[in-house]
Parts: sequence; C-alpha cells; structure tokens
Amino acid sequence: MSETPVRITINGETVEAKPGDLVIAAAERAGTHIPRFCYHNRMSPVGMCRMCLVEIDTGRGPGLQPSCMIPVSDGMVVNTESDRVKQVQEGVLEFLLVNHPLDCPVCDKGGECPLQDNAYSFGPGESRFVEEKRHYEKPIPISDLVNLDRERCILCDRCTRFADEVAGDPLIHFIDRGSQTQVNTFPDHPFSSYFSGNTVQICPVGALTATPYRFKARPWDLSAVESTVTVDSTGARVALQSSQNEVIRVLGVDSDAVNWGWLSDKERFSYEATSGQGRITEPKVRTDDVLVTARWGDALKRAAKALEGEPERIGLIGGARLNLEDQYAWAKLMKGVVGTDHTDAQLGDGLPAPMVLGLPRATIEQATAAGGVVLLLGIDLKEELPTLYLRLRNAARDHQVDLVEMAPRRSALSKLATISVQPEPGTVGVVMTALAEGRTDEAIGGVSPEDLETVRALLSGDRQVTVVLGRSNLAEAARYTADAVGALLGLDPLARFLPGLRRGNVLGALEMGLTPGFLPGGVRRSGVELHNWASVPDFDGRDTEGMLRVAAAGELDTLVLLGADPIEDFPDRDLVDQAFKNVSTVIAVDGFVTSSSSRADVILPAALFGETDGSFLNLEGRLSPVRAKVTPAGQAKADWMIAVELASRLGTELGFVTLDELQAELATTAVSLGEVDWGRVGSAADGALVNHLRSWVLEFGEGAKAPDTNGQGLLLVVDRKLWDQGTMVAESSSLAELAQPAAIRLAPEDVERLGLGAKGKATVSQGDDTHEIAFVADEKVRPGTAALAIRLPGFDARALISHGQPVSRISVRSMGAN
Repeated sequence: MSETPVRITINGETVEAKPGDLVIAAAERAGTHIPRFCYHNRMSPVGMCRMCLVEIDTGRGPGLQPSCMIPVSDGMVVNTESDRVKQVQEGVLEFLLVNHPLDCPVCDKGGECPLQDNAYSFGPGESRFVEEKRHYEKPIPISDLVNLDRERCILCDRCTRFADEVAGDPLIHFIDRGSQTQVNTFPDHPFSSYFSGNTVQICPVGALTATPYRFKARPWDLSAVESTVTVDSTGARVALQSSQNEVIRVLGVDSDAVNWGWLSDKERFSYEATSGQGRITEPKVRTDDVLVTARWGDALKRAAKALEGEPERIGLIGGARLNLEDQYAWAKLMKGVVGTDHTDAQLGDGLPAPMVLGLPRATIEQATAAGGVVLLLGIDLKEELPTLYLRLRNAARDHQVDLVEMAPRRSALSKLATISVQPEPGTVGVVMTALAEGRTDEAIGGVSPEDLETVRALLSGDRQVTVVLGRSNLAEAARYTADAVGALLGLDPLARFLPGLRRGNVLGALEMGLTPGFLPGGVRRSGVELHNWASVPDFDGRDTEGMLRVAAAGELDTLVLLGADPIEDFPDRDLVDQAFKNVSTVIAVDGFVTSSSSRADVILPAALFGETDGSFLNLEGRLSPVRAKVTPAGQAKADWMIAVELASRLGTELGFVTLDELQAELATTAVSLGEVDWGRVGSAADGALVNHLRSWVLEFGEGAKAPDTNGQGLLLVVDRKLWDQGTMVAESSSLAELAQPAAIRLAPEDVERLGLGAKGKATVSQGDDTHEIAFVADEKVRPGTAALAIRLPGFDARALISHGQPVSRISVRSMGAN
C-alpha cells in the first residue's frame, strides 16, 4: 500500500512530497535548488553550514530554518527566494569566506567548487572583513592518497561523517575549539581508510585533494563518460574523465541499485595501471629463449599454429578481466572453432561454476532491504568486495538488517553482526547441516549450542534470507562451501544468493561459457546446439587445476592465458611451475608483463579498462555498460578483435567484425541474457532448479563430512587483502606501496600459549618446509587457527598450503626453539 503524499507549497507553487522527506530533498525533486554545503543525501543531516536556511511556515508564521533538518508536513509553506533568505545567504557566505584563502587559481576544485558557485550565485558583491586570514602549513598529507589544506576547510562535517557513518573508519575528525577548530587526523594515525577517496569527491571545497590527481588537470580540460568499474564483481558505476588521451580521474556515480556513488580507493585509483611501467603495448614472440617485439601478423600466425593441434591438448585459463563481448568471442573461438572445453576463468580460488550459475540470485537492494537477514558465508567483504561492504554496513546500521556472520575469522562487519560465529576450517558444511536438522544441543565445529540455536532461529524464520557466498579460505577445499550451500537450501529453500566472487567480470565469464561443461547463456554443453555456432566440444573439459595437472604431465601442448597470472594467483605454486615447464606453447593475451606472461612464447597486447566498449555482468546479474574513454595504448587491441583475427588465421570466421554485430549475436545466442536490458537484473532460479541444485551440491560435496581436525599445530586460513601485490595494484604508482609486509595472524591466547614472546617473528613449518615469518596478535583470529593473506610482499602464503588435503595445518613455534 502506497503512502499518501504530503502537499507543500514552495515559492507559491503546490507540490507533492514523500512522507518523511526533508524540505531540501523535496524542493530538489520539485525543481527548486536550495544552496548547501554540509547536506549529503547519503548521510545523516547535521545542519552545520546554515547555507540552506529558508523561510518555513507550518502555521505559526514564517521562520528561518535549515531545510536539511526539517521534514515536510502537510500544508507547509516554503519560501526560498524572499529578501530575508537572500540576506541570510549572503551573510553565511561572507562568514565562510572570512578565512578562506584565494587559492582558486591553483586549487584542484576550481571550476567545480560548490563554494565558488554559491559565492557567485548567492554571495555578497564584496566583504566587510579586511583582517589577515589565518594560515596553516599547505598541504599536509593525511595519508598516502589524500592531502589536506586546512585553511580551505569550511567545517561542513562531510568528510568526518563519511568516515564515521559510512566507512566505519573514524580516522579524521574535528580538533581544537573556537576559531582554531580544524579537521585533522589523530597523531600517528593516518587516514588509512580503504575509502578515503570518497571524502575528496564529496568535499565541497578544495580542502581534501587526491594525490594521484593533484595539479593534473582542470575540469574544463576534461571530458567524461559514464562506465562500470571492473576491479571486482560489484560493478560500481563511475565517470571516467580524460585529458589528452589519458584517463586522469575516476569519480563515483550515484547508482541507487549498486554503489550509491561510493568507491573503494582501489576502484578509484587503479586506473593508473593503464599507463604503468609493466604495460605491454606491442606483440612479442619468443626467439632463442628471448621475448622480442614482433609484427601483429607474425605473432598471430605463431599463435594460430599452436591452436591447430588436438583440442584435448589445448586449454585456456582466465577471462575475468574481459568484457562480456570479449568473453563471448573467446568462448566461441576456443569451444566453437578450436573445439576444446578446457576453459576456466577461475584460478582455483573460486566456487564450482554449476553452483554459482544455478543458485537463485538476489540483488543488492534485496539484500539490504529493511528487516531482512543476511548470512555472510565466507569472505571478509571489506577486503574483497569493499563497495558491497559499505551497502551491507549501512543496512545493518540503519535499516534493521540482521547480519549473521559465519567465517573462519571475525571481520570488519563483526561488530555490527547480530551474531558472528567462526567454525573451525573445514566444518562449515557440518555446522550448516546440523542447523538444517535442528541439532543444536551440542557444540559442532567449535560453535557453541547457544550460538547454533541463535543462528538457526535467524535463518529459519519468516524473513527473507540473503546469502553472500564466497571462498573464505584458500587453504580449505571448496567442497565444504558446497556442503554448506546444500544444507542451507534444506533449511530455507527460499534463500537467495549473492556470489561473493572477487575477480572482475567473473560472473560474466561463467555465463559466457569460460568454464568447463558450459556454453554461453549458462547452458550445459551436452546435447545443446547453439545458434550461430558450427560446433561445440565433444568432451568434458578441465578446470584450472585439471589443466595444470595434465600440463605438468606433458599432456597439454598449448595454454592460453587470457589476462591471467596463474604463477602468482593459483594456490599451488609448485604445480603451476611444473606445468609451465612442460607445456609446449604459452600464449598470453594480456596488458601487462606478469610472472606468467613473461614466460609466454607469444604475447598479444590487449586493451584495458577505459580503452574498450562493452558490458559487464555484476554479482547480482545486473548488466551495465563499460565504455571506452581513450584509445588503446600502442598497438593493443580489444580482446574480441584478437579472437576474430585468430579465427581468421585458423581458416574460419566468428561471424562478426564489429562490436554491434557481436552484441547482436550475443543477444540471440546467450539465452539467459537475450531479454535483459541495460541495468535490468536477470531472473532467479525456479523451485525445480533449486531442488536439482541441492542434489548436485550434495553430490559434489561429501555429505557434509568434516575433515579430521584433531592433529597437531594450527589450522591454516589463507585469505586476501585489498592492498596486495596483484597486477592492478602493483602497476598503479599511488597504490603500489600500500601493501603491508606479510605477517601471520594469531589469536592472542595462542601467542601466549606458544611462548612466542615479543620478538615479532616465529618459525612456521608445513611438512618438511620451515620458514621464518613475522607474526601479530589479532583478536579477530579464532584460537587454534593461523591466518595469512596471499600475495603480500615478503612471504608467499602458498608455501604453507597442504595441496590436495581438505584442510592445511601448520606448526608455529618461537624462533630458535627445537
């Protein structure tokens, strides 16, 4: 039932507003702009700046009131243009400019500054103040990415509110009092938030500026296009701004369905990688064991020759970096022309494709709707999907959404969770099975009966349950997550899912068939004939681990790397090293020199984010556009173009030579996407599919059998950090140094029990391998476990993973101890 609208009068015109609307928002929707500084529609109002004072009459006569603090009421009369309002606006601006410096000619905000605009539109013609303005050191770096010019600050409270309310990182605040009040950080505590760039974007003056953009361009020098950032699978909407054929800045766009205008600093600043030192801009081929620059024709000829072999001996790893159109072209090339089903966009750190494709999908809006329940099954969202983390944090904080966290260790959302439990590694399926069967009278997987009962009550009620499903531990077999999903569907068949896969357009890659056993549209390979395809593979393909194993055994001749770096990303480093030694030809289609592409026999330079047009499928199944803003660097080409040219070299045609033709074919071939418009979310699975999925999940798993966890030592948890040595971070000059050195994280009681002392380093053993590594006491870590992030400088966490084992166990002791 819809709410009755509220009728108010604004400047003599009667308009309708939503109940509970603030006057400033209602006026905006009615086409009347009220100047403001402190007000932001995504944060709580504070009435700090007084710029939005207007005359409001609720029946007792007009009075000046801040429109950002007053909700509308029926019959309210608002006047934003009276002489009294104009006089107040002039006075407010005169006071704000008392100490504001004349930095406009050099300020990054010049030309897009609300203070500048309001001073021209609503300010006095001159000021009565002639006293000397106050001065501070200019600027001071409050983090590696943000600078602060304190004398420009108008104390609007936007940055401090964002840090506290939205990000949950209250690292910037007001200090001092009276005329000396200023925004600053606490001593020895830099503004090291993953979301610091948002404060720069929402600052209404140039007090906060971004180091990567500072003094780079003026707004009138920039042209912009709206796009979708592809750093992770959230698919946040952004505006790409460029000057002189170079992306200069990325700004968040307020997409109500996805990111609300917020971005992580990785999404905001990793555009620098497109001009990084490791960028590949020319084709290369290996001659006499040295990579040398080659012509496109020669490189394509050599790559095509390697793809002419037996389909069973050819494989492709990667594709999550690509747009949907690129993924479709490569799926058609490899499966429809080459004939191989050995394709996988996940590098051994994801979830089974049949499970991901078959689960009933939720949207972000559904997950964050007031009164729901969200089960965080696995990943630390702040580290892996930070923009989704902000949405769920807001839902738990302000919209009565109950968070149920079930992960190997506590996360940034644990404090807001209704309940947070940490099952022992390998037991999440057993715990969920016990919940489905109502067995909560004894501790299971290290979870107490009381906690089990609380979780069961939350998940089995009559409220909508949304599961954010991810791979929580790379040192644990994926089947335990599958066990948990199967049991959960038994507990609540109506549960819906958000796949927490972190790699860019990985959901798109699975839908486009870059996974064994599937064709574009998420349909099974067996018995299916695709329109526009001459043939499909006649054998069941292997995933990344399977391809690497047969390659290590000398049974794979050609390996194509589609924007993938398995040498650094695949959990089993020894296996991938052996595979690269024994495979005959490696073809890398990439934009960077990586550990893997540097060992390729052929490198074909690919265009990157901001250089190609296409589309993106985010974790909720939402299609959104990816737009080119600059031309590809050097001789780089769009991935779909490379696939078309390789097909031509193989004596066939893919059936399209333009992007429009490709998209038209994609719409008719990929059945699940054919009726989906821009921004629309794909349909969820029906009940029959859910029942079939449950059967598959239980078959894939082991009937929720827990591994033996009674051995000696600590159970290993290997997860990820936002700042690591991944390619996009390492190639971005402003982000490359943000990754912290690797350190193993232990529960404080384990540090004391093991007698590790205060040396800060420990001896860690896995099997016969022994290493020295720094350690830290971390209250978020479950006792009896040790947590370590992958791809951090100083230590390769993969050295401690027991590959082939369901869980990994390590021994930790004090340095020098026997």
